[in-house]
Amino acid sequence: MFGKKQKLRKEYDAKLVELIRSTKQDLDNIQHLEGISDDFELSTIAQKKIAESQYFYLFKEARIRKVLIK
Repeated sequence: MFGKKQKLRKEYDAKLVELIRSTKQDLDNIQHLEGISDDFELSTIAQKKIAESQYFYLFKEARIRKVLIK
């Protein structure tokens, strides 16, 4: 009875970790683009803020779930 619950928890925790990694990669790419560009476009700043908020939300969710990211 509890085995299925634990299996689902591990599966969704793995998906959360993968999503955190991909979001972090996107955030790093946007920050790199912002660093090498000469002009500041509002769309780039908005994309950076969106990526930051997504990353920090996912990180907070992982902390609540007590997921270990290796």
